[in-house]
Amino acid sequence: MRLIVTALALWLATWIVSGISLYGDSALAKFLSLVVVALIFTAVNTFVKPIIMAVGCALYVLTLGLFGLVVNALMFWLTGWVSEQLSLGFAVDGFWSAFWGAIIVWLAMWVFDLLSPRKQASE
Repeated sequence: MRLIVTALALWLATWIVSGISLYGDSALAKFLSLVVVALIFTAVNTFVKPIIMAVGCALYVLTLGLFGLVVNALMFWLTGWVSEQLSLGFAVDGFWSAFWGAIIVWLAMWVFDLLSPRKQASE
């Protein structure tokens, strides 16, 4: 379910930010592209982001956490680059597009987390 929500959040970013493109022959092709891009986005955030965070730990402290916005933008940009290399129909044109796209995806995922039912901890 979370993968589909991530794909929808990526679609929302393509709809709002002019520098993020989604192209394909049909609606189904675009949807499948978004699902694969969501997988790439998840993999990048799972494997690459922790390394960048560990290396840039001092910058997080120095900027009071604002460096996290830059890291999120770079992870989004990397996702766009990988998607272009694999010809998936998803492209991110530049840092600022990635910056705003990352914020939109983060906000969409945050809203999803707020609206999703919580599992009760067993006592």
